[in-house]
Amino acid sequence: MRSHKLLSSAALLFACGLPLAAQYPRPKLTNGIGIEQKLNSPVPLDLSFHDESGQLVPLRTYFGDKPVVIELVYFKCPSLCPMSVRESVTGLRRVALEPGKDYDVVVVSFDPADTPQIAAEKKADYARQFGRQSFNSGWHFLTGSQDSISRLASAVGFKYRWDDATKQFVHAGGIMIATPDGHLSRYFYGIQYAPQDLRMALVEASEHKIGSPADYITLFCFHYDATQGKYTLAIVNLLKLASAATLCGLLILLYFLTRRDKNRRERMPWKEVRHAG
Repeated sequence: MRSHKLLSSAALLFACGLPLAAQYPRPKLTNGIGIEQKLNSPVPLDLSFHDESGQLVPLRTYFGDKPVVIELVYFKCPSLCPMSVRESVTGLRRVALEPGKDYDVVVVSFDPADTPQIAAEKKADYARQFGRQSFNSGWHFLTGSQDSISRLASAVGFKYRWDDATKQFVHAGGIMIATPDGHLSRYFYGIQYAPQDLRMALVEASEHKIGSPADYITLFCFHYDATQGKYTLAIVNLLKLASAATLCGLLILLYFLTRRDKNRRERMPWKEVRHAG
């Protein structure tokens, strides 16, 4: 029982993200566990996994023309994994982009004992939570062999370990965003993913092929902080934008003042000057 409580506490520590982990000492149980950012590194798209229908498919099936959200969990997890997937479902549900059309989500189990049947059951549960038909075409729940799992986990920097005492995996919580050609673009830690951060990450990963002009302005004002795994306000860019807006305002004001002065001169009546005789 004590081991289970320790594992749950460790899971909550990871769920709260890096800042909390920096304030409090990590339990020994979590040594060597975490998520190492490997930005711009390629995802091994040649790896094969079983989808929720049991069909063996290469990972590249989900790449090519859309950004991809990658989430590593295991389907029998009693604590952190369900919270993480629920939060990613909730966050992406609040994003005005459609799965299957604008992006794909690949949820991969790192437990080789998980089966396509369990994956299908989990997908059905989260489909009800998402509440839109596009979930079925855009979200994919995969299981695979230990070799494929280990290679994928290593490539994306996901470090986990089986704990014999609790009969559970010790792991961190987080998701990754990959570009359509399979390069890691953004990481988000913990189990709370702000919808605006998810949208900006997807727009960036797609190289602006999705989203709106307003998204590009937002991206100019915010930059990705790799140490925190989230977007923060970019003061320098904001000042540049404010300066440009001020300059445009002054130019417009000068134009109207010049035009008003010109119109006033044109309306002034002409009078002949009498000369003294």
